[in-house]
This record gives sequence, structure tokens and C-alpha cells, in this order.
Amino acid sequence: MLGHHNGLMYYTIGQRKGIGIGNTKEGTGEPWFVVDKDLEKNELIVTQGDNSVLYSKGLIATDFNFINEVRFPLECTVKFRYRQKDTKAVINKLNENEYEVIFDEPQKAVTLGQIVVAYDGEICLGGGIIDKIIK
Repeated sequence: MLGHHNGLMYYTIGQRKGIGIGNTKEGTGEPWFVVDKDLEKNELIVTQGDNSVLYSKGLIATDFNFINEVRFPLECTVKFRYRQKDTKAVINKLNENEYEVIFDEPQKAVTLGQIVVAYDGEICLGGGIIDKIIK
């Protein structure tokens, strides 16, 4: 145990700033990141540095709204963070409400409940809510 938190709802997966353990003598001296939250145990799970547990190969999005009709598999770029660089991905429709987004390269800190937006160059194709993470 590294410390106490103020409530799990105040932290997001991948968060680095404001965790409150930056000056601890534990660990390597690298930045700490939120990796997971255990609601049953009320535990905030963190790791240091560029740990592989922070990376995902894809996600499942729900409530995806496409601006125009698209064909699947859809090769595009996606973003799921503010000011994020374009990430190459392929989107597949799983059923009426679920879409699988597979990244060309594993991505850091994909966060449940956030929005994933698909693009064709500068053209926005649509977006959905991140419901599951594919490790």
C-alpha cells in the first residue's frame, strides 16, 4: 500500500497527475499511472513508468453514430484523447450496438466511458462510447 485515495470516482485509467504519490520513496522514481480500480475492495491500482499493463490492442465501443453509411471492415484513424495523434485502426461491426476497434499498434491508457472518434483524414466519420478494453 502506497497511500490513501479520496474516492475512486476522482481517478481515471491512465491518469498521471494528481494521484498524490509522486514523492513517495517507493518505486523507481518514474511517474505513477492509474492502471485499474477495484470497486469491491475500494482500491486504486497504480504502476510506474511505461508499464505494459497500460497498453491495449483495441476496444469495444457502443452507441456508435456514423455520420454517413460506412462499410466494414472500416480502415480509418481514431482518437480517444484530447489532442491525440491519429491512430490507425480497423473497425468491425459485431452487432447492432457493438463495434470492435483494433489498433495497428497497442495504445496507452484507453479509458472506459470515454469517446472514441473515427476519421478518414480530416473527415469525422463518427464516434461511440468505449465500453470494453481489449488487452
